[in-house]
Amino acid sequence: MNDVTRVLVVDDSAYVRKVVSQMLSRNGDIQVVGIARDGNEALDLVEELRPDVVTCDLVMPELDGVGFVQTQMSRRPVPIVIVSVANESGELVLSALDAGAVDFVQKPTALATDRLLEISQELTDKVKAAAASHVHAPVVLEPAAVAPRSAVRPRGEFDVIVIGISTGGPQALKLLIPRLPSNLPVPVAVVLHMPIGYTQLYAEKLNETSAIRVREATDQGRLEAGTVYIAPAGRHLTVERNGDGVRTRLDARPLDTLYRPSVDVLFQSAANVFGSRVLGLVMTGMGSDGREGAAWIKAKGGTVFTEAEDSCVVYGMPRSVVEAGLSDGAYDLVHIADAILEHV
Repeated sequence: MNDVTRVLVVDDSAYVRKVVSQMLSRNGDIQVVGIARDGNEALDLVEELRPDVVTCDLVMPELDGVGFVQTQMSRRPVPIVIVSVANESGELVLSALDAGAVDFVQKPTALATDRLLEISQELTDKVKAAAASHVHAPVVLEPAAVAPRSAVRPRGEFDVIVIGISTGGPQALKLLIPRLPSNLPVPVAVVLHMPIGYTQLYAEKLNETSAIRVREATDQGRLEAGTVYIAPAGRHLTVERNGDGVRTRLDARPLDTLYRPSVDVLFQSAANVFGSRVLGLVMTGMGSDGREGAAWIKAKGGTVFTEAEDSCVVYGMPRSVVEAGLSDGAYDLVHIADAILEHV
């Protein structure tokens, strides 16, 4: 018999608390052990009930969702899944993820509460994944750890770095990308599983704290060294060679992938264009997106690194690559940048 995941539901709307509790309770592996109306009440109930996972709204009276995440993670880290309206609170979502929230589920709209049932499966899946996650207080990047503007020698073994990441990704990339120097001699392409409407804002925020340029990828954009390209949510990112170099392409196809953008799709296209001179990196996330793409990279003679289990929030995607015998090395999050710089 599987252990039951005990959940605390936090939302200022009585209707939302009721519907979210009902959705979760329909799963026999989940038990809602309490409800809270705001962040302050949630802090007290976390200590009293010791839930395995907390679902939390962002816009609440007294103490809002970001304040709750910040305070709770500093007291005793617990897996927190944000459940909120996307178009009204984009920056708040990113702030909550920065503060240590594990994942995010988007409510349809603030008014269409009858559509809440549409998120039932996604919410259940993410709560169960959160229960198996390894959360910790967010690491504060020391100024000395930020890469200087010139820190690497001319191009080495690789012509491109491709990264696949999901649950726990926003926090992990916030530590990794600022460690890359502005004159990194290769481009970096990233697939991050994130709801539509967040990747551009996330890229802008990450660009502000990094020496290397960070931008959301565009269709037919030139792939340039010293730049990190983040795939926009809802479209696959691929690369293709043409007469004047390599360009990024965006497309809804293929339509049969579990995720869009897909790590597998990016990795396969990079392997086809760059052959053995691809470095693939599969980081924290649930599921197995990236395993088939890693196989393509290896088949072309390229190299694949994985994030070590100890630093992953969810050791799903890296595990699938390791167990398939496709990983050339596993590195803790704080050492991944060093491993990259040794090879590029």
